[in-house]
Amino acid sequence: MIRWIRQQLGFDPPHQSPTRTVYVANHFPSHSNFVLQKFPDNRMISSKYTVWNFIPKNLFEQFRRIANFYFLVIFLVQLMIDTPTSPYTSGLPLFFVITVTAIKQGYEDWLRHKADNEVNNTPVYVIRSGGLVQTRSQNIRVGDIVRIEKDQTFPTDLVLLSTDREDGTCYVTTASLDGETNLKTHHAVPEIAKLQTVLQLDTLRAVITCHQPEPDLYRFVGQITIRGKPNDIVRPLGPENLLLRGASLKNTSEVFGVAVYTGMDAKIALNYKSKSQKRSSVEKSMNTFLIVFLEILVIEAVISTILKYIWWYEVPYNERTTQEKNSSKILTGISDFLAFLVLYNYIIPISLYVTVEMQKFLGSFFIVWDRDLYHEESGQRAQVNTSDLNEELGQVEYVLTDKTGTLTENEMKFRECSINGVKYKYINGNLVREGMTRKFDRQVPTFTEEEIMFLKALSLCHTVHISDQEETPRNVVSDPSNVQYYAASPDEKALVEAARKLGVTFAGSAENSILLNVFGKNERYELLQVLEFDADRRRMSVIVKTPEGETLMLTKGAESSILPLAISGEISTISAHVDELAMKGLRTLCVARKYLSNKDYAGIASRLYEARTSLHHREQEVANVFNFIERDLHLVGVSGVEDKLQENVPETIEALKLAGIKVWVLTGDKQETAISVSLSSGHFHRTMNILELTNQKSDSECVEQLEILDRRIKQDHVIQHGLVVDGTSLSIALRGHEEKFMEISKNCSAVLCCRMAPLQKAKVVRLLKTSPAKPITLAIGDGANDVSMIMEANIGIGIMGKEGRQAVRNSDYAIARFRFLAKLLFVHGHFYYVRISNLVQYFFYKNVCFITPQFLYQFFCLFSQQTLYDGAYLTLYNICFTSLPILMYSLLEQDVQSQILKNKPALYKEISRNEMLSLKRFLYWTLLGFCHAFIFFFGSYLLRGGDASMMGNGQILKSNRQLMSGNWTFGFLVFTVMFITVTLKLGIETHYWTWINHFVTWGSIIFYFAFSLLYGAILWPFLQAQDMYFVFAQLLSSASAWLGIIVIVVACLFPDVLRKVFWRHTRPTMLQRSQLLETNPGITCMESICCYPRGETACSPFRRILDQMMGRCNPLRVNRFWNDLDPYYTNDRSILTLSSMDGSSNASGV
Repeated sequence: MIRWIRQQLGFDPPHQSPTRTVYVANHFPSHSNFVLQKFPDNRMISSKYTVWNFIPKNLFEQFRRIANFYFLVIFLVQLMIDTPTSPYTSGLPLFFVITVTAIKQGYEDWLRHKADNEVNNTPVYVIRSGGLVQTRSQNIRVGDIVRIEKDQTFPTDLVLLSTDREDGTCYVTTASLDGETNLKTHHAVPEIAKLQTVLQLDTLRAVITCHQPEPDLYRFVGQITIRGKPNDIVRPLGPENLLLRGASLKNTSEVFGVAVYTGMDAKIALNYKSKSQKRSSVEKSMNTFLIVFLEILVIEAVISTILKYIWWYEVPYNERTTQEKNSSKILTGISDFLAFLVLYNYIIPISLYVTVEMQKFLGSFFIVWDRDLYHEESGQRAQVNTSDLNEELGQVEYVLTDKTGTLTENEMKFRECSINGVKYKYINGNLVREGMTRKFDRQVPTFTEEEIMFLKALSLCHTVHISDQEETPRNVVSDPSNVQYYAASPDEKALVEAARKLGVTFAGSAENSILLNVFGKNERYELLQVLEFDADRRRMSVIVKTPEGETLMLTKGAESSILPLAISGEISTISAHVDELAMKGLRTLCVARKYLSNKDYAGIASRLYEARTSLHHREQEVANVFNFIERDLHLVGVSGVEDKLQENVPETIEALKLAGIKVWVLTGDKQETAISVSLSSGHFHRTMNILELTNQKSDSECVEQLEILDRRIKQDHVIQHGLVVDGTSLSIALRGHEEKFMEISKNCSAVLCCRMAPLQKAKVVRLLKTSPAKPITLAIGDGANDVSMIMEANIGIGIMGKEGRQAVRNSDYAIARFRFLAKLLFVHGHFYYVRISNLVQYFFYKNVCFITPQFLYQFFCLFSQQTLYDGAYLTLYNICFTSLPILMYSLLEQDVQSQILKNKPALYKEISRNEMLSLKRFLYWTLLGFCHAFIFFFGSYLLRGGDASMMGNGQILKSNRQLMSGNWTFGFLVFTVMFITVTLKLGIETHYWTWINHFVTWGSIIFYFAFSLLYGAILWPFLQAQDMYFVFAQLLSSASAWLGIIVIVVACLFPDVLRKVFWRHTRPTMLQRSQLLETNPGITCMESICCYPRGETACSPFRRILDQMMGRCNPLRVNRFWNDLDPYYTNDRSILTLSSMDGSSNASGV
């Protein structure tokens, strides 16, 4: 019961042991000392809430927001003390916001529950009581033997027991886990692989001991002990034996596996961890503004409390009670202070957060729906994993990008190689020796031993698989010339295909052997061991027995991991060739060999078995053995593979630079290869001064080099610099010299970091974004090695490439190609930032307009805490009357056409560094709100005065009725003027009007008047007091009231319109010039960008206005247009070109 309650509350009982013991088919031992381990069931839970914890957990999360918590406190204060407004005025808006958010989050979680139920109720077959039993996926227990058929998805993490193949192999695709569509081979333990029937497997007595579950998809450490009569057999288990939940079975009719990790212990479930919360700069500004307005609120409450006691006097008809006379003045003062807080609390916009959340959620669909971000070849559209950073796309200052698969296609083509010190070019399926015309002819095998060994090494040392449609029952193809290969690495596939075209063909594998077709002759190699590739060693090896009976090890990997281990061969020549190939932008892989004696191999096999069966520190022990084996190598040659650039990469990088964004390339490739790609992509250009921080061996050497680079940058500050850093030097530079390194890097136009480990990429991103300037960083990559920097950056973007989907899954946004980044930033980023910036400032503006008259009214009622507005209007102002226009504005506003934003990257600088939410803009909107509030209040006060006719048809009411109607009529007049003004103010700020904007703007005004008429025309039985009864009809039955409303609204908005026109005419910004061209693409000289005589500067805008008014400037003389010959503009270049309309060649730029 306790465990069930813990699960319902979202807690998982911790595992008490570092390892788990799994009894195959749940054949538990019968001795009394046996203690059964507890494991979770196989239910997959991706939902956040349960029926039991939804309300408390959701409320806790919502009240962590400062605005929600603030209004909760205000609501509680209204319940505890006597306040001028009803608790409903704060409680209902708070309830509305909390309810809307809870419904949205509850609906999203219900969809997760629905998806979970579909997965958990999937029918599966398990072996129980000697037969196959159909059950639901959620009923699978640890130890159950599960049968999976072809194309089915594994319902839990299984250790492979047997397949329909004699060698116990099966093929699996993990596309749903990491996006890799290639087939991966998994193996069963040879002693169990022969058990292929249900009855045989039910008699199996075996125990699996493995580590407790961990999120790493590619790590599994365990061993299986097979109980036998003579002796128990122990065999190691690794990732090649584990079938992951979510993967699919291919190329195999059926397999049997035993469940080891079930439910939320499965590796795919452990990867559902939530990412660290990223906050946008707009959200930080919004919280700052909120604190400022809280301070304004407290100041107003303090002033009101002080002035109440300064101006207070006791009128004779207001006799106080004994309790009031005896009450403490301190407590009374505190009570009054809290009452004023309640009265003015609406200056804090409670609906701001829910509106921003809806704007981000709904606005993210525009990215997904954008056809320009749709890649037709792959059928992939843009993906939004989090909508909280939409506006941050418009604030990017640094782009840190991977190279392979991000800037390049990750489609490899074999181009050149060097064999035994001789260079060859691969042309039309033949190898041509450099400087000669001789070719490798597959029909005439006239090759040296080293040349044949090189081709055989390419065909033997790999992880390539053959298409299942082309395999025979023994996994060997009948026609190797047209075989289709699948590989986890595009490099390996390119090399195997090139070797096939040269005459050495990988024809398949069967029973621990590999078949090659060498110039038409079949050769079988016995596969003894595979030393798998890992990121630390950066190489892989295979140990085979040749047809001649020799034991041979072939090694292939990065030159940095092969060359130091080579002791023979043309090392110096091949090393020089490696640099030459890298300078051409080719990816290089070195090939080496080593012959082993029978005694050597026996010792190696024994050490490998011990390391692979170890349960503790297995990876380290296996790595140590691998390093022991892979030494004293003979260098055979090096291959050069081309990875071409993606489409429009140079144009995209140039556009980013023109937008003021610095581009850094972080790659694990060799320095020469990375520089070559940087030059071809436009990241570096030929005139750039390239600085290097490479091959640093010590701290002192690194410091000296940093000082030299700093002096060179300061001396040659006129030209642009590019910095090249390698991983080793970076590690030294980041140990105590971070500031100097970052200073040099920021002074460079482009930075290239090569030979970078994944964690080093993340460190560079962290160092950059935490520097004193706090720039907004964007990291983009396509592989698993890019995940760390993607998660570290302010914005992480994954490329839907060919290195899996781990980058996409851990990113904030995902796109199919690098070139899509331009529109994502320049168009969507611009729009989202402009929309939400105006949304936030408009919310604070309209609430200042709303509550300031309430503060001013206290001066006329002796700070008696009398409210100016009726409770219904206090409640509905933010959540009803003014909510839809600003929401639609924040979704649809386009201040400039998207095509202009995309073609003119310089416009991106106009909104950089959070320009639209600067202190200057914030003060403008706030002061504008106070000014408008003063006009509302005193305009209505002067209009009302002592004019009784405004009460309706000149009738004089009774004194008590006149007092009541005068108070609420005045408040209603102020509210009406205020509501119309703030609504029309938003209309003035709108550049892109659609029918939706018209509908919500004018519809809101109509709804307001309809509501007021209905609300004041009926005596509602559920209201204790109805102060607004017949007030609306009385007020608007007077012509002077209508005229007054129009006059006050115009008085508020006209100065603002005049200010806009003045600045737009005299000092137009780049964005305003763009708007001019957008609305009038072929128009002549406009007043907003006035012409002036040749040679006169633009420092006298007022004079130019006078010249226009006096007719000295003829606006029909010249035409303004964009110069389409140059698609991009920098700051020092003119945005507009003036050309004579009469065909004159004279032109002047503005």
